[in-house]
Amino acid sequence: MRALVTGASGSIGHAISCALVAQGMHVYVHANRNVEAVKLLCELVRAEGGCAEPIVFDVTDAEATERAIRVSLDAGPIQVLVNCAGIHDDAPLAGMSREKWKRVMSVNLDGFFNVTRPVLLPMIRTRKGRIVNVSSVVALRGNAGQVNYAAAKAGLIGATRALALEVASRGVTVNAVAPGIIDSEMTAGLFTVERLRQLIPIGYAGSATDVAACVSFLCSDAARYITGQVIAVDGGMT
Repeated sequence: MRALVTGASGSIGHAISCALVAQGMHVYVHANRNVEAVKLLCELVRAEGGCAEPIVFDVTDAEATERAIRVSLDAGPIQVLVNCAGIHDDAPLAGMSREKWKRVMSVNLDGFFNVTRPVLLPMIRTRKGRIVNVSSVVALRGNAGQVNYAAAKAGLIGATRALALEVASRGVTVNAVAPGIIDSEMTAGLFTVERLRQLIPIGYAGSATDVAACVSFLCSDAARYITGQVIAVDGGMT
């Protein structure tokens, strides 16, 4: 089975890619700017007997995205898609520039469309597929200073539920995960141990492998009867 993980140069995307490789999948590991990171990941995977190869494109560029994906589709359909590419660019709404708003929407929401659309019909023809979209706890509970990010990630949840209905009869499931505070390069230095205990009922930040474990399950045959769902991986925040 062949998989595509976008945003795989980040901590969560990296962990998801490794989890899918461990399931025996051939994984296309995506990056845009941090290409060396995914090349190194693929080298390590292949050295250990797994199957992975880098794929490079900007998810906000619809034509470039489709060209890159079409090349990979020449080898056969992609039956597992994890939309993990995402950014945040924070500011209070009153002081938020149009550029901040558009950029966050473009990567998080337009990127979902640009990647998913060319993958979808070939996936449907196989009568089996798994799509998992990485949203955020912010989409479920909001967060001051992240109106753009919350709106984009909430839009992704709406898209997940609608698309799940469109393709359920074709053997394709569509779900979302909503990570909470995850120990990664994006959160490094943002929270003290005391603050984490205040925010998270479990009392500590999650890891990228916590998210990857949930995504890996949703991509497996064990989750064949689960679709249109949003699973919060957040230590009880929601």
